[in-house]
Amino acid sequence: MDRTPRGPGSGHVSWLFGSAGRWRGARWPALILGAFAAGELAEPVIPAAHLLTPLLIGLILAVAGLIAHHVPAGLNSACQAALGVLMGSYLNPASLHQAAGAVLPLVLVTGATILLSLGAAAVLARMGHIDRASATLGMVAGGSAAVVSTARDLDADSRVVAFLQYLRVVLVAATAPILVNWLLTSHAGAMGALPDTDGELGPVVTNAHQIVGLVLLAAVAVAGVLAGRAVRLPSPALLGPMLLTAALTVSGTLGGFAPTGSLRTVLFTIVGLDIGLRFTRSSLARVGRLLPLAAGCTVAISVACGALAWLLSTVERIPFADAYLATTPGGINAVLATAVATHADVSLISSVQSLRLFAMVLMAPLVIRLSGLALLHSHRSRW
Repeated sequence: MDRTPRGPGSGHVSWLFGSAGRWRGARWPALILGAFAAGELAEPVIPAAHLLTPLLIGLILAVAGLIAHHVPAGLNSACQAALGVLMGSYLNPASLHQAAGAVLPLVLVTGATILLSLGAAAVLARMGHIDRASATLGMVAGGSAAVVSTARDLDADSRVVAFLQYLRVVLVAATAPILVNWLLTSHAGAMGALPDTDGELGPVVTNAHQIVGLVLLAAVAVAGVLAGRAVRLPSPALLGPMLLTAALTVSGTLGGFAPTGSLRTVLFTIVGLDIGLRFTRSSLARVGRLLPLAAGCTVAISVACGALAWLLSTVERIPFADAYLATTPGGINAVLATAVATHADVSLISSVQSLRLFAMVLMAPLVIRLSGLALLHSHRSRW
């Protein structure tokens, strides 16, 4: 792992950010707090601000040579475990029960979206000359924070994955409210700014008793990581807590420990910072060259998901706006905020989005391994 200074001026400021710096104990809390505050300020104007703003801050610091270190491994692993708990909590039993009548169409739509993502990844890998793991994770439609945080565990380039994921998040978050507003033929000013209370002070876990909720969060996260390592899951820090949380949530055994509010925002902030700090000038130029192809693939997936929405709307006789929000590729927080603001069927939308998010995050490591084995077999056959 490259930890050397990467730009002019790095030696001049090494006393502040270097390992021997006088502020070594406080540098990461200060940096995270600053990125958190910047995300708060950017919230009204930037989609997924608490992911993108810290990423940009980290990128600027790294490329300018102001900091040559990455987020500490222990902090990164804890962040992944908490994100796993968050991802697992999206499988809400009440929402799944209300959407049970449309199980087959929902499963088919989810499967079709996965296939579309894999097809776009294959095109991107071939035409963009990037590795299959990075292309696959980059085009996975859902769970951007979780997918990006585990990219390095799956031998993918986390910078390319982040670029592809957040390009899609920005596109979906920016266009979903406009398109739904147009579909509903409502007044132009009816929707206004979408609610997002991630960064507001208040509860940090979904439990009336915050201390109990935090203890449960820590216990489930640790137990999930240990179980994930025991059964040799890929990315055990993320998938172990995710699977354990999903099992506890769906069965109704335990709840009230999912991160929310400012804690969830801090997790996103750490993920964004970690990715931004891994950029170099050469890697920045590389993702810039990918922009036209990546944007084309992203738009193609979005249009195809729109066609799936039309089919779902026709078969199940539900409003097209609801079907569109249910099938739009990712950006779950922005999509659910749009659903609430437009009085759409939140149960249906959250069910489809959470099922796909869960399936995507869970299947991505398996798909990467299978594609790697297929490529290896292909090369051996040629020889």
